[in-house]
Amino acid sequence: MRVHALQYDIAWEDKPVSQARMDALIAATPPEPGSLLVTPELGDVGFSLNIDALVDDQSLAWASGVARRYECWVQHNWVERDAGEDRGRNTAAIVRPDGSVVARYQKIFLFSPGHEQRSYEPGRAIHLVDIGGIIVCPLVCYDLRFPELWRLATIAGAELFTVCASWPAKRASHWRDLAIARAIENQAWVIAVNRTGRDPHLDYVGGSLIVTPHGEVVARGGEADEMLTAEVDPESTRAWRAEFRCLDDIRPEFLGSIDVIRH
Repeated sequence: MRVHALQYDIAWEDKPVSQARMDALIAATPPEPGSLLVTPELGDVGFSLNIDALVDDQSLAWASGVARRYECWVQHNWVERDAGEDRGRNTAAIVRPDGSVVARYQKIFLFSPGHEQRSYEPGRAIHLVDIGGIIVCPLVCYDLRFPELWRLATIAGAELFTVCASWPAKRASHWRDLAIARAIENQAWVIAVNRTGRDPHLDYVGGSLIVTPHGEVVARGGEADEMLTAEVDPESTRAWRAEFRCLDDIRPEFLGSIDVIRH
């Protein structure tokens, strides 16, 4: 299966401008039918806590339109809020090629140094989606720092992790090293997609990664807006796990539990 990581400078709280930037990058390298396209965290507004300015149907409409136009899967991240709620949910949704939503993962680990918990409600479950014969687990940004979440997803059957992020430049080395570590320790593919540019608070340097279950980086982004592409082989995950069976030695009693929603 082909995967595409789309990194770009998100226009602050401006969906039309951000979506136009995404559209231009996608049109320059159109995703193949059946492939998976992943965008950064809060990919058409930036990491904003201004919930009232972010909640509408434009993000879903954009993702569904791209999925239908290119007949591909799309993981896009936007803000949702249930009726009567004061806080939003940082949602990474996976959209089928027909434009319908198959999964809505809500970010579990909220970024307390950035006061995310003031505006957002944490999720309570992981989602596993079969895309092209590989089991995909979507996660969001700060989730990268919590290996227990990844372990629980791996035990549940995850073979490819898609991480959408707004990870700041001053911790770029952490971003790279943690993405590689999560791939190695879970013997899984990792598609880690970060933004570029800046917002009113921080600078970002892209550095998106596509990492194999062996920890090999097969595609790496620079600081510019671009689309990374790689071929993901589901059998490579299964073959490596069968050859080097370290996952058999996991001690689940030390990890706790989490709800798993399968699609």
